[in-house]
Amino acid sequence: MTAPTKPPHPTAASADTPSGPPLGENLHSPAIDWFDEHARDLPWRRPEAGAWGVMVSEFMLQQTPVSRVLPVYEQWLERWPRPADLAKDAPGEAVRAWGRLGYPRRALRLHGAAVAITERHGGDVPADHAQLLALPGIGEYTAAAVASFAYGQRHPVLDTNVRRVFARAVTGVQYPPNATTAAERKLARALLPDDEPTAARWAAASMELGALVCTAKSESCHRCPIAAQCAWRLAGKPEHDGPPRRGQTYAGTDRQVRGRLLAVLREAHGAVPQAALDRVWHEPVQRARALDGLVADGLVEPLAGGSYRLPLT
Repeated sequence: MTAPTKPPHPTAASADTPSGPPLGENLHSPAIDWFDEHARDLPWRRPEAGAWGVMVSEFMLQQTPVSRVLPVYEQWLERWPRPADLAKDAPGEAVRAWGRLGYPRRALRLHGAAVAITERHGGDVPADHAQLLALPGIGEYTAAAVASFAYGQRHPVLDTNVRRVFARAVTGVQYPPNATTAAERKLARALLPDDEPTAARWAAASMELGALVCTAKSESCHRCPIAAQCAWRLAGKPEHDGPPRRGQTYAGTDRQVRGRLLAVLREAHGAVPQAALDRVWHEPVQRARALDGLVADGLVEPLAGGSYRLPLT
């Protein structure tokens, strides 16, 4: 099939109507070559990590920086080197080991995925994308990431870093939309190299580029391997004019209260009385709301007599 003519530079319109594989031809090789030279040596990228190591890392890295994940990841894999090892333990132990990574429901979801892998797949993380997607706690991103990074398959892997790189390099805007759009998914599919190994390498390279060079707070265009093709740079780096970008706050929020309550429960190896939890936050209404939310999310079990513990089932 004859490839469509490629415009001199990608434009915002091309993000909505991708022109096929040639759209990424000028991006693949320089990005992958850069990745081969500059990629961080992370434990989940090593061959010995296996698919389970990749899956664990993907759960932990969601909304959490690598520096915080590394020590918890290593302890986790030392304790639970296979899904079946985690499945044998109570879900509360997963919450305890999650420590201060934040968003602890991810620990419960990872435990649920480990149980399903053990029961449905003989303890081996499935390679089939549909089977990955059918696991509890696995969404489109995680299924694509595991299939791509662990098994070298051809899938669009769209995390925040990748979306930002594509927004700037191809669409010509400073930031992607607040939530992933159908146009972004279409663009990501159009940018995929045809062969699986190259596509998997492209997924990793574009993600690393967004993490290290084309960052949210600043961009190092002088270090960027695709700067010459970047539509945003070529347009003079126009300021973001879309909806306000969502900022994350923590101090004084229910998330902070939940974290403090869970910290007490993680330190205890038995039931914790209500009085001990009352001491962690001064405002009783917010404290009660946060505790109720933890119970509703399955992160905490209420016991008779007004005490609480991490879940056993």
